[in-house]
Amino acid sequence: MHEIAIVNHLFEIINEVSKKENLSKISQVNFLLGEMQQIVPEIFRFAFESAAENTIAQNAILNIEIVSIKGQCNSCNKICDVKKVFYCSFCGSKDLNIINGNELIIKSIEGE
Repeated sequence: MHEIAIVNHLFEIINEVSKKENLSKISQVNFLLGEMQQIVPEIFRFAFESAAENTIAQNAILNIEIVSIKGQCNSCNKICDVKKVFYCSFCGSKDLNIINGNELIIKSIEGE
């Protein structure tokens, strides 16, 4: 389960930010999660809540924004949604550059 490793790293960052900003409590973490990361949001949320117990982030809200996979076609230069098959929905080319969907980004950390 790589969700746990990612949550552990997330808490390293939360601790750094809270020290730097003199926060005594984290109330909310906003997170961008790309579909290509193959992270199960429910497991990620459970791991976050478990890791938050008895920490500065106890009872913090974790907002997860899923970023869909998008590719730019090298043949027709159009941008298309890429779901389970990696080809251009406009021209059928398989020559795509993935431009969205691989995110694993802390959008913001809120606290007081």
